Amino acid sequence: MGLKLNAFLLATCTTLICVSQAVAQFKGNLIVDVTELRDQKGSLCIKVFNGSQGFPNSNDRAVKRECVKITANPMRFTYPDLPGGNYAVAVFHDANGNGTLDRNAAGMPTEGYGFSNNPVVKTSAPRYGQAVFLVAGRNTRIAIRMKYGD
Repeated sequence: MGLKLNAFLLATCTTLICVSQAVAQFKGNLIVDVTELRDQKGSLCIKVFNGSQGFPNSNDRAVKRECVKITANPMRFTYPDLPGGNYAVAVFHDANGNGTLDRNAAGMPTEGYGFSNNPVVKTSAPRYGQAVFLVAGRNTRIAIRMKYGD
C-alpha cells in the first residue's frame, strides 16, 4: 500500500510541477480598447501593471507604458507576448500634453481617466484588486471607458 501511495504522490507532484511551469512560460497578447474619449486633443497615456506596487501612478513600476497622440475613438493598444498572470491597467487623457494627470485643489482629476474592469471611482483611485484581470489565453481583450470629472 505504501509503495502505491508513494507512486501516486510522485505522479501528482510531477503533474503539478509541469502544469505550473507551463503557466509560468505561457505568453499571450493583451488588447486594450479605450472608449468614450471626449475628443482627440492631446495624448492618451496608458500603464500596465503586473502587481499592486505603484498602481496606478508609478511610471517605474509599470511593465508597459506609453503616451500616444489620440487619432481615433476608441483607441486600441496591443501588447504582444505578455507572460501569463495578473495585470491591471490605468489610462488618462493628457489633453494639455504635460505628461501628468492634472488635478484640482481637492485632488480630483481634471482630465479624463479610466481603469481596467471600469470600477466605480468616488474619492480616490481604485486599488489594484479592483482593476486586476488575468492574461491566460492567446488574446485577452479588455475595454476601458474613460471618465471625465466635469
